[in-house]
Amino acid sequence: MRVAIVGIGLIGGSMALALKEQGFADTVIGVDENPVHQAQALTLKLVDQVLPLDQAIAASDLVILAIPVNAAEKILPHVLDLTDKQVIMDVGSTKEGLINCIANHPKRARFVATHPMWGTEYSGPQAAVTGAFRNKATVICNKEENDADALATVEAAYQAMGMHRVYMNAKDHDVHVAYVSHISHITSFALANTVLEKEKGEDAIFELASGGFESTVRLAKSNPDMWVPIFMQNKENVLDVLNEHIAQLRKFKSCLEKENYDYLKELIEQANGIRRILK
Repeated sequence: MRVAIVGIGLIGGSMALALKEQGFADTVIGVDENPVHQAQALTLKLVDQVLPLDQAIAASDLVILAIPVNAAEKILPHVLDLTDKQVIMDVGSTKEGLINCIANHPKRARFVATHPMWGTEYSGPQAAVTGAFRNKATVICNKEENDADALATVEAAYQAMGMHRVYMNAKDHDVHVAYVSHISHITSFALANTVLEKEKGEDAIFELASGGFESTVRLAKSNPDMWVPIFMQNKENVLDVLNEHIAQLRKFKSCLEKENYDYLKELIEQANGIRRILK
């Protein structure tokens, strides 16, 4: 299997490692506009060669779009134009806009929309992680719109990476990730800005920040070039969850202002219910 990965960063690089390690990919072709990333990917042996996009598509069996969602939306129609028997998949955090942009494309069925539920706050080829996807979930959206062989190829790729599959439609996916992923990043960005604004002593932050603070703001180190397009693509769902989050914060604020500590305890106990889901 010849696999072309467009975007040799955290996700693309980690997929390259996994697919080569498991023998799914005989050859991995890298595509990246950044010459530094090209050189790093070759040096780290994430890819076997680097080619321009059109040449990479022609030389591959499976094309993985591992680039920001706005960039994927721009190039996907062109990629499908060049597709013969190739299978195209993406790994973006939003799905409805991407699927809609090629809904009427004659080769629509060659594109499989996916979202592997893994990531870190780091970016670039050097962030690639061996075994990153093992025992994690991946979402495959609107599978009924795919050619059977295209879907089977993508399922086999994820099986090789050790992921279990979840199927849903694109609209539902975008709602769910707004609640379980996108709001976490907004909260982390906002908390980091709050601390940086109010706590001017960087040494104090470094010395006093506990594990809880560090884990909460870890996502604030994430790449804005990736997350701004995600928030743009999923704006309505993110606004909905953000309004609910703000309402919850106001409850905690009100408890402290009114010294209503019984209700404050009730809110915390209610939050403890997440233990039933996240053990």
